[in-house]
Amino acid sequence: MSELTHFDDSGASRMVDVGEKPITRRVAVAEAVVRMQPETLQLIREGSVGKGDVFEVARLAGIGASKRTSELIPLCHLLPLDSAQIDFSCPDQRSVRIEARVTNQGRTGVEMEALLAVSVAALTVYDMCKAVDRGMEIDRVRLLEKSGGRSGHYLRDDAGESES
Repeated sequence: MSELTHFDDSGASRMVDVGEKPITRRVAVAEAVVRMQPETLQLIREGSVGKGDVFEVARLAGIGASKRTSELIPLCHLLPLDSAQIDFSCPDQRSVRIEARVTNQGRTGVEMEALLAVSVAALTVYDMCKAVDRGMEIDRVRLLEKSGGRSGHYLRDDAGESES
């Protein structure tokens, strides 16, 4: 594992200088899972949640969050994003899987943008459904894949596998 780059030699926090790094296409894919009662998922699928279309509101929240990452994570660079896509699937009767794919042309990666996107989308699902299911759980917030830059391509060994 490489040394931590957000600290200088004296241990003080710092924003990493990426000015000399080459601009490359950066891609990051992250996921989160929201677990809930089957009845809650049925309401979401039917569009019967009183606050509106859960997936579309959560999609907008996740995309918006990806664009504001540097405002929330102290040492993240402000990055112009080329795209941010949020997708939803229901792998079983109790789970909503959220996947974010974020891209840019830049000097540093977009992993945090993808991770924040799925986190905020998952929190939005919770917020929109909490009146009917306060026991929901947000789980498996994790990076699945990243590419671009000096560190190259990363693909999580168990990316795409469902949890038992």
